[in-house]
Amino acid sequence: MRTFVHGAAVWGVACPRRPSRVAGVTMAGFRVHALDTLRMVPHPAVTLLLDFGSGSPVLDSAAGPQRGSMVAGPGLGSGGAVRARGENVECVQVRLSPVIARAVLGASPAELDGAVVPLGDLWGREASRIREQLGDVSSWQDRFALTDALLARRHEAGPPVDPEVAWAWHRIVSSRGLARVDGLAAEVGWSRKRLWSRFRSQLGLPPKRAVKLVRFDHAAHRLVAGEGAAHVAADAGYADQSHLHRDVMEFTGATPATMAGEPFLAVDDIAWPGRGTPAKPI
Repeated sequence: MRTFVHGAAVWGVACPRRPSRVAGVTMAGFRVHALDTLRMVPHPAVTLLLDFGSGSPVLDSAAGPQRGSMVAGPGLGSGGAVRARGENVECVQVRLSPVIARAVLGASPAELDGAVVPLGDLWGREASRIREQLGDVSSWQDRFALTDALLARRHEAGPPVDPEVAWAWHRIVSSRGLARVDGLAAEVGWSRKRLWSRFRSQLGLPPKRAVKLVRFDHAAHRLVAGEGAAHVAADAGYADQSHLHRDVMEFTGATPATMAGEPFLAVDDIAWPGRGTPAKPI
């Protein structure tokens, strides 16, 4: 377990030694004794938080506080209005590609409607069982193995998305948000209306929003790594630096300079090392 310190918060961060058996699943473990108002930065994945500590993580949003194990759709935190807090937090955080989220969750990401949903609402008693199992073992690698086995079982039993929808998502991710939205429908042989409808209903966001979110995520981590805003804007497909500034403000409620110092993004690069390498198709 690695340690990350930001202000008064000391994070313990654990990473699996092996990749998940399910393509589109990544995970990390966190231990934080005192977490105070951490700004959540949007990410192009469905987030699954499996809580098992003596305390509970809390997400504060316009809908009110949500405690414990929870699920959030892609882009959670847009506008900078979602904050995380808690004491004695221990959890496994899973990132699910939207392509596999419906099978794993038993519900389409579209049903989350941008909100944070208690895991028990989707998994019933299985949410309580996995909490107990994670708390009963002392090794992070054992916790990752338990989580992976559960996700693999649910994924195998769940319904897949349309191959055309999966392909369109893969195209957006592999291009780092530079894919032409208008060309996606033609490339899969569907009408624009059909692709937009299926994409949104199965993945939880429309293609144009997906492109914007993937591009922002790539740019955000380059800013955190210390690259200049002008260079990032030009290289990441923004019209100019002002365009990048507007997108960062839209997604985080902060300027690029402020966002580059956000602890959420700094600890993110520890928890998911290698995320800056070329995107792997999912």
